[in-house]
Amino acid sequence: MKALILVGGFGTRLRPLTLSFPKPLVDFANKPMILHQIEALKAIGVTEVVLAINYQPEVMLNFLKDFETKLGIKITCSQETEPLGTAGPLALARDKLIDKSGEPFFVLNSDVISEYPLKEMIEFHKGHGGEASIMVTKVDEPSKYGVVVMEETTGQVDKFVEKPKLFVGNKINAGIYLLNPSVLDRIELRPTSIEKEVFPKIAAEKKLFAMVLPGFWMDIGQPRDYISGLRLYLDSLRKKSSSKLASGTHIVGNVIVDETANIGEGCLIGPDVAIGPGCIIEPGVRLSRCTVMRGVRIKKHACISSSIIGWHSTVGQWARVENMTILGEDVHVCDEIYSNGGVVLPHKEIKSNILKPEIVM
Repeated sequence: MKALILVGGFGTRLRPLTLSFPKPLVDFANKPMILHQIEALKAIGVTEVVLAINYQPEVMLNFLKDFETKLGIKITCSQETEPLGTAGPLALARDKLIDKSGEPFFVLNSDVISEYPLKEMIEFHKGHGGEASIMVTKVDEPSKYGVVVMEETTGQVDKFVEKPKLFVGNKINAGIYLLNPSVLDRIELRPTSIEKEVFPKIAAEKKLFAMVLPGFWMDIGQPRDYISGLRLYLDSLRKKSSSKLASGTHIVGNVIVDETANIGEGCLIGPDVAIGPGCIIEPGVRLSRCTVMRGVRIKKHACISSSIIGWHSTVGQWARVENMTILGEDVHVCDEIYSNGGVVLPHKEIKSNILKPEIVM
């Protein structure tokens, strides 16, 4: 089987992190976002993954070459010269996706994190005999999304309603599809949307089916959702393989710590924290609901909550960093500094307090 991951563009919503790395290579729970998906695909027998990309393909491919051998899966790129939306890339990668087997192929949105029940999706797809399957997830506020209206028992999709004013349902497109090769005949090589142009036509012919995603789901393409996504991911890890989580008197709730990180005496870490490789957490530090990426040093008695600390940054002694502060790569926060929602571009030194959310160039 094959799979296409829609990588797309510049990852502007996750700046300043994406100023240093393409978005799929930004770490989430101590491994690049895209690796969560590639590992899930490999686990159910996918042999080739195609990345649909229009930005920095060399960086992506060089990085993923290591994983190709480690995971034993072929990874190739299909490069757009102009943005082709969510369906155009399928037409562009047509020759890579079609082979003589006639097997369906997966399409995944690179921002989506979930438990990836792909094996169940294959069974669902074979069971209904339609042309395409999409994963849907239940949300509390459907008015913010495109809602999928479906037949509850069979999963047959009736129609899509974009940001409905009145309640029509609470299931939204989760960005994970399983498509028969024939779907490619419906897509022209031009900028086009799979959700707005391709799926409604398949639904009108009663050949589109939706499976409700069990477990959690989050689009982690922006900082607030990235932090919520980490909580859901660690929660799921607790249920599935809790041995991967850290334990000890200094740990509260779900925390993941790379084995090469060093944590000092008298720290309190958690809940919902990821500490990356080579990090040094000095004594007396307090961390909660945050991600600390590779090579970061947090100095004595600093306190960090609801924030993302980018690669190789330092946070000074007695500093307080909170409320969706995002530090880009190699940012240095001086001692006793307060940051309330500062978004700091790479290679900056912060010598004065950030009292309200702002971008620091």
